[in-house]
Amino acid sequence: MSEQLIGVPLEGFAEFSRKVAAEGAVLLKNDFNTLPLQSDEVISVFGRVQQDYYRSGTGSGGSVNVSYTTNLIDSLMEKDQIKINQTLASIYKDWILEHPFDNGGGGWAAEPWHQKEMPLTKAIVQEAKNQSDKAVIVIGRTAGEDQDNAAEQGSYLLTGDELKMIELVTDHFDRVAVVLNTSNIIDTSWLQNYNVQALLYTWHGGMEGGRAASDVLVGEVTPSGKLTDTIAYAIDDYPATTNYGDDLKNIYAEDIYVGYRYFETFAPEKVQFPFGFGLSYTTFEFNCAPAQTKTVDGTEHIEFNVTVKNTGSAYAGKEVIQVYLEAPQGKLGQPTRSLVAFTKTKLLQPGEEESVLLRIRIDSLASYDDAGVTGYRSAYVLESGHYLFHVGTSVRETIQVNVDQETGYFVPEIRLIKQLEEALAPIEQFKRMMPGKKLANGCYQLTYVDTPQRQISIRDRIETRMPEELEQTGDQGFKLQDVADRKVSIETFVSQFSDQELATIIRGEGMSSPLVTSGTASAFGGVSDSLLNYGLPVASTADGPSGIRMDSGEKATQVPIGTLLAATWDEKIVEELYVLEGKELARNQIDLLLGPGINLRRHPLNGRNFEYFSEDPFLTGVMAIANSRGIVKGGAHATPKHFAVNSQEHSRTKVNAVVSERALRQLYLKGFEMIIKEGGAKGVMTAYNPINGHWSASNYDLNTTILRGEWGFDGIVMTDWWAHMNDPIDAGESDRRNTHHMIRAQNDLYMVVANYGAEVNSSQDHTLEALEAGTLTRGELQRSAINICRFLIDAPVFNRNQTFNDSFGKLAPLTFSEEPTDRVQNLEPNQKLKPNSKEPIFFKVEEAGEYRMFADLSSPGADLAQTSCNIVINNQTVATAQTNGTDGKTIKQKLQRIELTQGLYELKIKFTKPGIVIEEIQFIKVN
Repeated sequence: MSEQLIGVPLEGFAEFSRKVAAEGAVLLKNDFNTLPLQSDEVISVFGRVQQDYYRSGTGSGGSVNVSYTTNLIDSLMEKDQIKINQTLASIYKDWILEHPFDNGGGGWAAEPWHQKEMPLTKAIVQEAKNQSDKAVIVIGRTAGEDQDNAAEQGSYLLTGDELKMIELVTDHFDRVAVVLNTSNIIDTSWLQNYNVQALLYTWHGGMEGGRAASDVLVGEVTPSGKLTDTIAYAIDDYPATTNYGDDLKNIYAEDIYVGYRYFETFAPEKVQFPFGFGLSYTTFEFNCAPAQTKTVDGTEHIEFNVTVKNTGSAYAGKEVIQVYLEAPQGKLGQPTRSLVAFTKTKLLQPGEEESVLLRIRIDSLASYDDAGVTGYRSAYVLESGHYLFHVGTSVRETIQVNVDQETGYFVPEIRLIKQLEEALAPIEQFKRMMPGKKLANGCYQLTYVDTPQRQISIRDRIETRMPEELEQTGDQGFKLQDVADRKVSIETFVSQFSDQELATIIRGEGMSSPLVTSGTASAFGGVSDSLLNYGLPVASTADGPSGIRMDSGEKATQVPIGTLLAATWDEKIVEELYVLEGKELARNQIDLLLGPGINLRRHPLNGRNFEYFSEDPFLTGVMAIANSRGIVKGGAHATPKHFAVNSQEHSRTKVNAVVSERALRQLYLKGFEMIIKEGGAKGVMTAYNPINGHWSASNYDLNTTILRGEWGFDGIVMTDWWAHMNDPIDAGESDRRNTHHMIRAQNDLYMVVANYGAEVNSSQDHTLEALEAGTLTRGELQRSAINICRFLIDAPVFNRNQTFNDSFGKLAPLTFSEEPTDRVQNLEPNQKLKPNSKEPIFFKVEEAGEYRMFADLSSPGADLAQTSCNIVINNQTVATAQTNGTDGKTIKQKLQRIELTQGLYELKIKFTKPGIVIEEIQFIKVN
């Protein structure tokens, strides 16, 4: 792929993302057919977010540099079929000029949850009513990495100005639609107090989100999205609220009863909008024949044949058919509903119908027994009884469907599905939810029981499963290509590596490494001369999952957030979207997209929910598979994250997830299991947080027992950037230098050390020290090296021509009619220039040659804050300086080389992610 295409967005990608963004819009209310907007109507649009329309959440998952973006008001004005109240639009435009978008200074996690709203007066609203027929109110929210939502005004709750806006508009207009441009569900209990006729979630739709929302509002696209979360009346109604947000410990007392599993089992009255719900501009009816059991490829299944008909007369549309399981309570206890299948119809014209087939594996209905109450501890089982199925269009709007003319699928006696071994069980005591007696309304009494604790010895498990050490041979002339050509085994190849080389290969460099595509997240593989000599290429990763982040300022396509993608309930269109993402990754010579994010949306306040898909593990897994398959088809690889149980951003690097083994296996790990087994993912990123006392990056049962042992994963596992690790056996305190603990757990790559730092980082981590002390074996290091080398053979980089030259090349001096002598600094040997962050400086080169650049820099942010800037000489970007937060301390960073001739040069600092301070730039002559 030509380097000339790097930073050039893929043709047609943004346009297709617009189609996907419209598919995920969820219509929750539409009284009196208020939507769509009609051709004979004049529309008044209220709310500043009409112009400052959000395209993504904040942090690494939203940091995509785009060539353009769209907003709602301009997109509506592009529509010929409606008229917009231009007077009101101008009032907002003028006010926003005086009250510009607040990005919080551009620092990491600095952008506020909402933007200050323009105060409305009765006069403004009355005049708008005089000029128009309907009102559209736009409300926006954001949150993201390191910034949770809060149960306060301006975040989960509306502000006083927003409520006043709704009050004034509904007092004057008979038809009012509210559009929620949010990254996550927010409180909508205010609907009970105001006469709002329509409510539409458009989420964050990426760079084409404004146009996609306008397509839905005017009826060019009929909404077909469905909720992937339950919307309760109050934040305290969510079962996780009691234990959410602590600094050190998050107890998962709700166990498997997350989201609708809790509400439908224990508290249906607390639900305002149920899981799976969403309206259309048309109507549908469906019929489902009795299901049938069939054997397919030697596996027993249940098949549902459903006929769906568009019964409306005006609009084409799509419907989502959902199948829910009601398992017998047995000894384990069960939620009254669990999603087990779904499908979306094609676009049905009025009067048109379609038959769809949904197929469910019987063994997928099993539950995990972590207590042994069924007689099969640490096993998936089907307890005896009738397994009932409910087919419909949301978790509430269903009909019960028989199986083989019987009431459900009958299991006469307990059936062992799969015997496993205990893994990840908690080490401290707590109580978890359990259904008690059945109540008159069909729900269950809420009770609590003791949670099973760890019984196995993790020490014995690790020590009895140590990999054998390969005898080191030194360089025998074998290259990685020889392994690919099957001339030598990968074990023979890795046996050549010295201890120093083994310690080097497990370190990724970045961010913005000059060895790979500029501005990306990391470089790994051939990050030293000796590893390059063995034929290891340098692979590249880039932040996602909603587009490629390049902190050098290079442009990419930003697609809808995970919330919206899952709301489409259409894995086919999501896969097609990520085929294009894979192609754009390949165009930019990037091997791994750091996504999808597939943690469960356990609680509405998690700031990173926008990267994730759903409160339901099955829906999450289906969308994750579609995402990964698409990327692979497009020519790159996916990296599911954050493995695992990242359910809050507050104290995300230290808050311990105290959770049962059953909840982990049936809910929090299920999406990861699905993408590994069915999605072709070759990379996994672990989370920052500990799980039951062991940090994710050094959690042996997570990364070895389950991921590699049970699921058969043969790719690479990497840490999140600058993660901490603790002892896989004894737990204890964590430290980011504990790479020996990471390797023991079979997390292969530490992300990241400084650029050019992988080979010389031995004093900054404990790898070689632990090897010498015997707390890490050479066999364990060699095992991770094998994993990395195996991945590199499968990675796109292995078939790419690479030139490992980090020189920008030759740069000609400027010519001036009159030199700006007052700002010129002479570039003498080892001279340090002091750049100005606001104005350019000039420097004069007396001695031509090639120079290595170094930067003394700092950032006032905390250790996980990420900032970057470009070094621009003569209006050309020659290097990118990037750092995580340094707490204001100055560090030195090695940058690219550049060839300079005699003459005068202009140097500027261009900030791509504010927060970095470049104190000095040094040019050291290398030849």
